[in-house]
Amino acid sequence: MRNNPNVYEYVSYAHWVRVMTIKRALISVSDKEGLIDFATAISKLNIALISTGGTAVALRKAKLAPIEVSTLTGFPEMLEGRVKTLHPVVHAGILAKRKEKQHMNALKTQHIDTIDMVVCNLYPFEQTIKKPKVSIEEVVENIDIGGPTLIRAAAKNYHDVIVVTSQKQYNEVMQKLQTKGNLTIGDREKLAVEAYSHTAQYDTIISTYLQKKWIAETLPNNLSATMRKIQNMRYGENPHQHGAFYQALPATTEPCIATAVQLQGKELSFNNILDSDCAIECTKEFSDPSCVIIKHATPCGIASASTLLQAWKDAFATDVQSPFGGIVSFNREVDKDVAKELSKYFLEVVIAPGFSKEAASIFGKKKNLRLLVVHGLDKPIDRNGIVLRSVIGGFLAQDRDIWLNDRKNWKIVTSKKPTKDELSTMAFAVKCVKHVKSNSVLFAKGTRTVAIGGGQTSRVDAAWIATHKGQENIKESVMASDAFFPFRDAVDVAAKAGVTAIIQPGGSIRDDEVINAANKHRITMVFSGQRYFRH
Repeated sequence: MRNNPNVYEYVSYAHWVRVMTIKRALISVSDKEGLIDFATAISKLNIALISTGGTAVALRKAKLAPIEVSTLTGFPEMLEGRVKTLHPVVHAGILAKRKEKQHMNALKTQHIDTIDMVVCNLYPFEQTIKKPKVSIEEVVENIDIGGPTLIRAAAKNYHDVIVVTSQKQYNEVMQKLQTKGNLTIGDREKLAVEAYSHTAQYDTIISTYLQKKWIAETLPNNLSATMRKIQNMRYGENPHQHGAFYQALPATTEPCIATAVQLQGKELSFNNILDSDCAIECTKEFSDPSCVIIKHATPCGIASASTLLQAWKDAFATDVQSPFGGIVSFNREVDKDVAKELSKYFLEVVIAPGFSKEAASIFGKKKNLRLLVVHGLDKPIDRNGIVLRSVIGGFLAQDRDIWLNDRKNWKIVTSKKPTKDELSTMAFAVKCVKHVKSNSVLFAKGTRTVAIGGGQTSRVDAAWIATHKGQENIKESVMASDAFFPFRDAVDVAAKAGVTAIIQPGGSIRDDEVINAANKHRITMVFSGQRYFRH
């Protein structure tokens, strides 16, 4: 070991840490959960307690005797509490390197004692912005200044100062102090990393909130994102991969997979979450009672109807094989009749804004079936904001893909004009096809899909798959394409299957060729002017 200076330094320093004495701890916490037990335990180890006003009051109520920071510094808390710990007596005591004679002599000259532990969590900014109609003044006053400075100072001097930023750390720190008298260098490094993560997340939540509040720019030059783990996964997409699910912060109130409440069933898998997200986002397109069936992150059946039961039947009829092991989402409370029908099949997840008692009882017999309640899925939803996609080494960011529903921009390009019913079906089909993996085409009648072809490297292959799976159901249907037709071949395939109308974005260099094919087959064609790639 002595031949390796890094190991030797680590071993020597780890030993030195163990024999150090923790004499003084500065405690300044907004969230006081678990505080009294922790402070009582460390005070019994003859560790003196220093604290700010509110924390000092709580400690004194517990019969502890903290030294207030204002007594230590000789200055009162100022500016309505905005200035408490920002003082050289505090920060020199934290930042001084104990092994540096110059640092220790400077403390001695200025009559400053060291601070060996900092226990601090921050003003509740995240909780404050969740309040309805909260004022910007209240939001700003909950931006902590002294707290992050204390935490960063202690983390910077982790060799000499223990930094505790969460009540979840109390028990482990307390037990090690009680049994070993100190923490190892590895313990201190871990706490320091968690401290920097804590302040980084705090600042990111602030910047994200104020970005939306004050600046209209959707994609700024500097985009910060922070997340909090919701759960570990048994594995990722495949059993040999590790996986976890994180919630983006500030936490959204929008109905989504991150706000879903699981009522029963096995733990959601990595793929369950991806598929459920697709199902929920597609369901948001519709206001009438609707059902969306997802398999491998793409729809295999979508329908709206007068009842939820009929919507399920129509969606399922699109493809009676693919829903096996699939995800089903509804935008109304699921009742017993729907539950009885769904119970006939093997499904992974059922999603709805609610389940009746009878439905929950029926599903309860399928112990592994996951039921997710997504509150608000039956109401109009504001879907603004951006979405992030990860690549190795970075992220892609873009606006959410919202159907503009602006028929004024639609252009009828064939000699045959669409009927009113065909136009209505086109509107439904476009909202559906935008959720199918590209290249994709989709066939619909009224407000139900009858065939879906997606995830292909050529559009004609997507059309061929859909027409072969849809067979007789496609006759007299409307075809929607997520992007323009580069050749006329997919139109020929659709015509052979009996399609009467097509809606597509248009914009191909061969648009004339494609339009001529539609005219030849007596098919009406509309250019929507809006592409819907989904990669």
